[in-house]
Amino acid sequence: MTDPLRVAAGELTVDEILDALNDGRRVVVRTEMLGGEHEVTLRHDGTTYYCDTPTTLHKHDEESAMRTCIERMGYAKTA
Repeated sequence: MTDPLRVAAGELTVDEILDALNDGRRVVVRTEMLGGEHEVTLRHDGTTYYCDTPTTLHKHDEESAMRTCIERMGYAKTA
């Protein structure tokens, strides 16, 4: 298994994150959440996209839904 790509929130664009996920890599994003720094693991199993946060596991069936989630949660670099 390939080591996960570890980044800080806002370090990569949403396209760079999705490219890594679609290539089978996990992306671990360090972010401020719930009053502290936490890691969120983003992954794709070929069918479903996952956002594993400290409090919940979100699932997305479409790349467009994952894109929206990444943007809304502030994991990607903004324009």
